[in-house]
This record gives sequence, structure tokens and C-alpha cells, in this order.
Amino acid sequence: MWTENNVFLEDLESIAQTACIPWKKLRGKTVLVTGGTGLIGSTLINSLLYANKKMSLDLQVLALIRNQDKAEKMFSRQLQERLPLHFIIGTVESLPEIIQPIDYIIHGASPTASAFFVEHPVETIQINVKGTTNLLQLAKEKKAAGFVYLSSMEVYGAPHEDSRISESQGCTLDSMVVRSCYPVAKRLCENLCTSYAQEYNVPAKVVRLAQTFGPGVMKDDVRVFAEFARDAMNETDIVLQTAGTSKRCYLYTADAVTAILTVLLSGKRGEAYNAANPETYCSIVEMANMVATKIAHDKIKITINFDKENGNKFSPPHCLNLGIDKISSLSWKPSRGLLDMYRRMIVGM
Repeated sequence: MWTENNVFLEDLESIAQTACIPWKKLRGKTVLVTGGTGLIGSTLINSLLYANKKMSLDLQVLALIRNQDKAEKMFSRQLQERLPLHFIIGTVESLPEIIQPIDYIIHGASPTASAFFVEHPVETIQINVKGTTNLLQLAKEKKAAGFVYLSSMEVYGAPHEDSRISESQGCTLDSMVVRSCYPVAKRLCENLCTSYAQEYNVPAKVVRLAQTFGPGVMKDDVRVFAEFARDAMNETDIVLQTAGTSKRCYLYTADAVTAILTVLLSGKRGEAYNAANPETYCSIVEMANMVATKIAHDKIKITINFDKENGNKFSPPHCLNLGIDKISSLSWKPSRGLLDMYRRMIVGM
């Protein structure tokens, strides 16, 4: 997706005009992005390329990617325009040699599907921990000016209260539940970041993202927000596989990008920042109801098909009401609410 999509173009323009991003720090720099064909990674790359074109930043973007054909198809227009995007073929857990100088690293490569966590818990841990160690070591060797790790709200575990969660809050994760492989690995990666910051002065920071979506979500995405969107588009009833009581915040893709770049360029090393839109805080059932009424205009119904035996496929019931005071102190704020997020995502599907 590139500037031919009006909604996405509007997002790219909005990101480029975000006042809390000190774009001048990127002038003449090289940025490495991992997870570049994912939703957030691809939007980040496109945002950097667009800002570079608009502001003549003389910026170079390196994308570490597993599948060259997929990447070349995804960024075909950008490559045709000869924008400063270069692919490095490889994986974070088996990092290839990178000879180019690197000024900034945005590390977002990670499995994201709950089904993968349950079916491949060992690989989930290894990809996260080995990959993050490799990238932090690369930042150390290249003397990078900035490093940001994309973490998850799941690191807080499964709190049961609606009170706002600050970055200093602990977690309630059960390490003996297989599904915990993802948030436990994410927590360890966060500790690697702050450890590298303290021991080796690597300017590593962490962004704990709420569940993020917007334009660029693929039609076959299996996450719950995408399933709801497909149901609305196809006028198919929404079937919940859980009780739907879990509550969480969400975040628009463009807002995630501005949060990541703000923390990368202005955050404090060795620290973590929540990124969410507190106004989107709701339960899964409440979100399903909003989609059925506001997006599908009451043409679909909601049913619950909750099988307790399959409950371990999903994160435990939780209340993840992320506070954003810390990142707000960097002058960042979210721009899109939940209904707008759905409408803009559907345009791009």
C-alpha cells in the first residue's frame, strides 16, 4: 500500500506533520527496520520513505525481511520510484552480516498470532529472545544513536481491575501456561534492552503497544479485529470463541508509528513507554457490538461459542487499561478512535 490509497496517503501526511517527531535527527541517517512486511513494520517503512521524500532528509531505510518476493511485491511502487529502501534477506534469530552503517534500529520482528504461540511455543521464545539479543548486539557494534523494541501490552499479564496501568506495574503471568511463552519472552526482551542500556550504553528503549490496527491489515488476518471486520463486510454473524469479557485498549496504526518514532528519537534509554488510546478501552463483546451496529448497521448478530477446553489458545481474561502519561510527556497523543479505526481499516482491506 502506498500513496495510491487516499486513506493511507492521509495517514502518511499526518505522520510527516507530527510535531512531536524531531525529523531533523534522521537527516542523512540510516534506519534498520525488522518485521518490515508486518502491519506496523510496513507502515513504519512507508512513513520514513514518505517523510524522506517530503522533507529531503537524505534518509536510507534498511528492511530485514525473510521473504524477498513478498517484500518486493509489497513495496513494488516504492522500488519503482527508486526510493531509498534496501532489503537485507535473513532472520533476526540468524542475523546476516550487515556491512552498512546503522544509526537507528526499530525492532518489530516477532510472531503475533495466538495459534502460533500455542503450536510453537519454543520457536516463539527463541525468535524473540535470540532475535532481540542479536539486534541489541548489532546496535552496540554499530554504535547506533537509537534503538527501540516493540513490545506488547501482554507483558502486564492478566490484571482484573479497570484501573489505569502505568509502566511500573508488575505482572500476573503464569509461566507454566504454554500461551505465556509470548508475553514472558517479551518481558525478557525488555529486560535485555534495559540491561544493554546499563551495561553497554546502548540507547535502547521499549514501546508497549496496545493491539494495533488500521489500513494495511490483510483480508486473511486471523486476529479478532480483522475477523470482526470481515464479518461486517460479508454480513456474516460474529461468533466469539471466548466469553468476550477481556477488556483492553487499542491503537491506530499511524498513531503506533508516531509513538514509536517519538520514543526512538526522544525517549530515555533503558525505559519503557505505553502506547494506546485510552478512549478505546472496551471488552471484546462491546467491540463486537459496535461493529455489528455501527459498521454492519445491525445486519449481523453476535453469538458466543465458548469452549473451555480450547481456552488456552487465547490469553487469559484480563483488563489492560494502559495509562499513557509517560509518553504524553513527550508531547505524543493518539488521533483515532475505535470506530474510525475500523472504517479506515476496511477501506484498505
